[in-house]
Amino acid sequence: MTMFFLVRHGAHGLVDRVLVGRMPGVSLSEEGREQARCIALMLFSKRITALQSSPQPRAQETAHPIAERLSLPIEISSAIDELDAGTWTGQPFAALSNDPLWTAWNSARGSARPPQGESMVELQTRAMAHVNGIASATPEGRIAMVSHAEVIRTIVMNVLRMPLDEFHRIEIAPGTISTVAIEAGNAAIVSLNQSVVT
Repeated sequence: MTMFFLVRHGAHGLVDRVLVGRMPGVSLSEEGREQARCIALMLFSKRITALQSSPQPRAQETAHPIAERLSLPIEISSAIDELDAGTWTGQPFAALSNDPLWTAWNSARGSARPPQGESMVELQTRAMAHVNGIASATPEGRIAMVSHAEVIRTIVMNVLRMPLDEFHRIEIAPGTISTVAIEAGNAAIVSLNQSVVT
């Protein structure tokens, strides 16, 4: 059985205000740094065998305390990079609320896409190909992956066989861990959106 500890990066100052996507220069807030430290403490007992991170700085900043505590290198993986939000990248949610394409995106995630961006189907396809590839190659692995809400959400929804249009039913908060087990092509959710800050 391969265990995946799917970590959403810690909080930053633009959470819930701006569609950050792959916008450069977004770093963790002090709250986010504390979340990262708590995640590292929690994962210390989980016998992690590999640590991966999205290329985004906020994910790598979250991964650094984990790497230090677990004495593991950080493997940067584009397969768990943030959704490419296209021309919406860096836009305040308040401004997007008047865009009919934004309305469509939030009601039909299974078929809509951000302008010049990536669909949820494409995101889910790359994320699941990645985790399934790891599960096949390392059937006893215990992998920590620091990524983003949409990436983790699509993996969870695939395991639960939920349609992407129901994305709003799965919460993935900053600084949380969701754990997935994969064995012989079968997958199960062990925990979801687990907060580690005491």
